[in-house]
Amino acid sequence: MGRRSRARTRSRPPDRASAPRPAPLTDERPKAPWHPVPLVELSVLVGLVLIVLGFIGLDSDRGRLLLVFGMVLASLGGLDTTLREHFTGFRSHSTLLGALPAVAVAGTLFFARVPWLIVPVAMALTFAGAFALARRAFRRRSGGASFR
Repeated sequence: MGRRSRARTRSRPPDRASAPRPAPLTDERPKAPWHPVPLVELSVLVGLVLIVLGFIGLDSDRGRLLLVFGMVLASLGGLDTTLREHFTGFRSHSTLLGALPAVAVAGTLFFARVPWLIVPVAMALTFAGAFALARRAFRRRSGGASFR
């Protein structure tokens, strides 16, 4: 029995190629590929200016268009930082990354004039799936941590 029990307790060493590589624990955010150029900050600044101009001329089509483009441009700046931090394992943004496709699905279904009951159900299912995928990706990149 001694020989059998020893054989059962032995396990193979983990495969180094498939083991997640933990991200280093630092307080410094990951740098953008265009690092010296403050592209994210400039897009947020231009987006904020467009939002203000859009609110000033809200009664015209041009004002509404400026408002929409300002929101999109400012949101893209935030999304860039969110994606970079999440997929390098620096900080988890699973909730935000789960909400993004859920809002897109809800908007699409709203404009497709789908019955109201279907919209929140589809949104919840989309959020749950995207959240799970984002959480799994962060765990892989952070070395097993589910949030940071």
